[in-house]
Amino acid sequence: MFGLFKKKAKKISLHAVCDGQIIPLEEVNDQVFSQKMMGDGYAIQPSQSTIYSPVQGKLMNVFPTKHAMGIQIENLELLLHMGLDTVELEGKPFNTLVNEGENLTPTTAVSEVDYQEIEAAGKDNVMLVIFVNGSEVIDEFKITASGSVTKGQEIGYVTLR
Repeated sequence: MFGLFKKKAKKISLHAVCDGQIIPLEEVNDQVFSQKMMGDGYAIQPSQSTIYSPVQGKLMNVFPTKHAMGIQIENLELLLHMGLDTVELEGKPFNTLVNEGENLTPTTAVSEVDYQEIEAAGKDNVMLVIFVNGSEVIDEFKITASGSVTKGQEIGYVTLR
């Protein structure tokens, strides 16, 4: 009888933030991300400079160094992290295209990234999507794509508790 009132799990589609090669988070060249210390997620080695939202959600914040953004969808908090150790570049390679509080979709361009500047500084340009509080709210996480992906392509999903 009480099972009738159980909240239905919500499935959220995950999308490629750019054209490129999807790679398992465990293969990212940074222990904090590859060992999932900040949370589970996925990564894309980009082949184009425009970065899009991975989900339909709300932009909660843009880091002062423009290398990362916080996105909220339901009770899930996502971190879109652009490059590794790029905080040290003080925002120079990033041109943010959205404002805090803005509603985003997978067709919303959120940043333009100058990969030449990132590579000249000896940094990795991998794009990361991390579920910051995923262990608390995600019931299931699955990446259904592999290899080459295109911006906006549905590449997997999360189901929220």
